[in-house]
Amino acid sequence: MNNPTEIKLAPLRKGLLEFVVLKIVGVESLYVPDILRRLANTEFATQEGTLYPLLSKLRREDLVQYEWRESETGPPRKYYRLTTAGEAQLATLDDYWTRINRTLAGLGRSMEVPS
Repeated sequence: MNNPTEIKLAPLRKGLLEFVVLKIVGVESLYVPDILRRLANTEFATQEGTLYPLLSKLRREDLVQYEWRESETGPPRKYYRLTTAGEAQLATLDDYWTRINRTLAGLGRSMEVPS
C-alpha cells in the first residue's frame, strides 16, 4: 500500500468495515471464513486478525451474537448473526449512508448562485 491514494483511503475503508460486516451478517448467519470469502474480492478484503476483534467488539455492543454449530469436517464452529439491536443499528447506518450519498451527489452538481 505504497500508493498515496491507497494510504488516504485506508482509514475510510477501516471505518466502513463495521457497517459492511453488519450488512453481511444481516443476510444470514455466517462462519468467519465465510465472511472473509465474501470480503475477499472487495475493497474491504481483510484478515482473521482484523475480523475477530471487530466481531468481539460488535458482540460486546450486543449488535451480533453467535451460536455453535457442529461441523462435518472438524470441531464446532461459531456462526454470527445480528441481534435485534444489530438490526436497528444496521437500519440506522443504511439510512445514514443513503443521506451521505444524496449529499455527495448534490455537492457534486453545479448550483445556481441566487442573484
